Amino acid sequence: ADEEAEHIVEANEVLVAGQGAKHTYPSFKLSRYACYLIVQNADPSKEVVAQGQTYFAVQTRIQEIQQMDAYNQLSTEEEKRIFLRTEMSKHNTYLAAAAKNAGVQDGLDYAIFQNHGYMGLYGGLDAKGIHKKKNLKKSQHILDHMGSTELAANLFRATQTEDKLRNENIQGKQKANQTHLEVGRKVRQTIKEIGGTMPENLPVADSIKSVQKKLEKKNLKKFRLKRNNNIQNGF
Repeated sequence: ADEEAEHIVEANEVLVAGQGAKHTYPSFKLSRYACYLIVQNADPSKEVVAQGQTYFAVQTRIQEIQQMDAYNQLSTEEEKRIFLRTEMSKHNTYLAAAAKNAGVQDGLDYAIFQNHGYMGLYGGLDAKGIHKKKNLKKSQHILDHMGSTELAANLFRATQTEDKLRNENIQGKQKANQTHLEVGRKVRQTIKEIGGTMPENLPVADSIKSVQKKLEKKNLKKFRLKRNNNIQNGF
């Protein structure tokens, strides 16, 4: 209920009739995300729905281009990792919403759903298998120890699965799981075709949290140095 209240708010609309008479009737204001969900799951044969889907498709593409520009401006592996990890968190939220709409309801269902995506991308390894393969502790989050290449592959898996679930209006836990598995396999096949390293064989990276702390200290040092130079030069 609290989550719904963030996206759907009751409001009153005023309709001006003939001779200036005003009538108030109950209505609702929707968040951008609520509008997106409604449009993506409505009948595209209706003109207003088709227009809405086109709008969100264009806006999504613009955002993708902007994100790619921002990513290309990053110069270090640490910066790329932090950028991609942030994107991964955001798109996992979108993926969870799409999976829930498809029928993946509780935490256990979602864990199984996620494992299907991992198994497709990692050649049959689920989350537990990936932990073992990469010698990660149970408390260590897989995504926090991925380099930029591995994060990019997983981000593509997540975004493409979300799109497929919504665009094809896939329903049922089994179908959702199969979809995630198939998308993971396709991403893996793409990596193979371009001669890339399979994700399970990529090296384990330092915790993203420690990387963030190091980068914050580095940026703080640069800021202090710049400030001192400005003071010395009379600025």
